[in-house]
Amino acid sequence: MTYVENVARQIAQHMDDYKLIVEKSTVPAETGKKIRRTIHLNVAKKYKDGNKVLIDFDIASNPEFLKEGSAVYDFMNPDRIVIGVESKKAEKLLREIYKPLKPKILVTNIASAEMIKHASNSFLATKISFINAVAQICDRVGADVLKVAEGMGLDKRIGRQFLDAGIGYGGSCFPKDVDAFIRLSERSGYDFSLLKEVRKVNDAQRHWFVGMVEEKLWNIKDKTIGVLGLAFKPNTDDIRNAAALDIIRLLQAEGAQIRVYDPKAMDNAKKFLKGVSFCNSPYAVAEGCDCMLLLTEWAEFKDLDFLQIRDAMRQTVIFDGRNFLDGVHLKDLGFEYFGAGRGKSL
Repeated sequence: MTYVENVARQIAQHMDDYKLIVEKSTVPAETGKKIRRTIHLNVAKKYKDGNKVLIDFDIASNPEFLKEGSAVYDFMNPDRIVIGVESKKAEKLLREIYKPLKPKILVTNIASAEMIKHASNSFLATKISFINAVAQICDRVGADVLKVAEGMGLDKRIGRQFLDAGIGYGGSCFPKDVDAFIRLSERSGYDFSLLKEVRKVNDAQRHWFVGMVEEKLWNIKDKTIGVLGLAFKPNTDDIRNAAALDIIRLLQAEGAQIRVYDPKAMDNAKKFLKGVSFCNSPYAVAEGCDCMLLLTEWAEFKDLDFLQIRDAMRQTVIFDGRNFLDGVHLKDLGFEYFGAGRGKSL
């Protein structure tokens, strides 16, 4: 928040006439009030006829809802535009900006707009943790979490999006926003225990996945494990809070030798992963492996020559942390396939 405060101060010191200051970042509720106070205290005073004149300004909240990897499309095709304002003048200006997109516009006060972004991201994180918890039960009772999610998603009140079981959410938004919402709740006097459990389930999902690997391989020490995918999601090189990095470190702590490949995130990962062999292709990763882990659902991984991969591996075992591959087909090719919440159902 120091960056937001510093920018607000700089804007105040350079304003020479009316300005609408719009916060786009995901910020805690009441940040708008603090921006207003900062600008009010630092705004340059102008003199007119010998008298000090306070420059007029407005504050607005206009949270963005862009997904990394598809930001341009999301901006041009928004589900909704949320604008939190304190004056009709500010509302008119923001409506004019977004007029070419013909979006659904929701007008609120500033605090509500700030809360909408936190609540939206936290709810999506909750859906992910819920289906991950369901996946663990599916593994125990022989159900297929993909079919369970499909059946749930057909209910219009629930919807299928974000009911994707796997190794948990990562990236720069969900972990940060869940933590921030928990802290905001505590400051306001409410114990958001539900969100704390969402965070706990997400953190535990990595350990559960490693436990699956350990159960199959018996001993992880000195085993060679191949990893496909390092980015927290496909179509980006972003490795912030990536589940793959946590899983690799857990396996290394057990003494595993790790070989990895990612189409875009290798350079970033080299800064944080030590003792890992970075390979130039999935086929190089497979060479002599005791098992392969798919940890990021890059589209190109579906089109691999799995016969070539099978022949290169020491043990033909695949753990699909994103339920992305065709497990039935892989079993037909001679692999042992384990998905998240569906291995026993195939």
